[in-house]
Amino acid sequence: MQAGALAGPGTLERYLDDALWHAGHTTLPFVAAAHDAPERLVELDLAHDAALRNPVLNRASRSQGRAHLDACIRSFGGPGLRGLREAAAGSPRHLATAFGASLAVLDVDRDATLRLHLHGVARGLVSAAVRLGLVGPSEGQGLHARAAPTLDSVLAHCADLDVLAQTQTAPLHDLLAGGHELLYSRLFTS
Repeated sequence: MQAGALAGPGTLERYLDDALWHAGHTTLPFVAAAHDAPERLVELDLAHDAALRNPVLNRASRSQGRAHLDACIRSFGGPGLRGLREAAAGSPRHLATAFGASLAVLDVDRDATLRLHLHGVARGLVSAAVRLGLVGPSEGQGLHARAAPTLDSVLAHCADLDVLAQTQTAPLHDLLAGGHELLYSRLFTS
């Protein structure tokens, strides 16, 4: 917002669409791979760490992944989730890989896991827009609902991408996020 990327009509919707496509090409392959093979969590986590070069986004992903895994253990318990945390203790535990592996252990099917991940991306951006006063809560809900066709398209095109095919589709988003820690006042971690 402070860089002027959200000025003008329709820019927030375009930004959200770009973010969903970006997530589909960058994080969704790691969510899917970790869901398909939770036993590969550490290997996939290290590969995701190497691919996530933006230090601001990398730090946020690590923090969110650890928090997600801890919340799953507190909420659902079980040896499977504790085993994931123990196995990944020396790795970064990024959100995408922790999310995919933990939902597999919880028996959430693959399509629902991928859809939930993309809804989380949309929810995060809409929530930030509401907290920044760019839209009101009702308008934010409408924005999220209008993103449904994009989310469906992203799933149709990206659900089976291999982690080696992950690619950057929204470099401006990365540049803007990288400048976040240079702001005088910050409301968010990422």
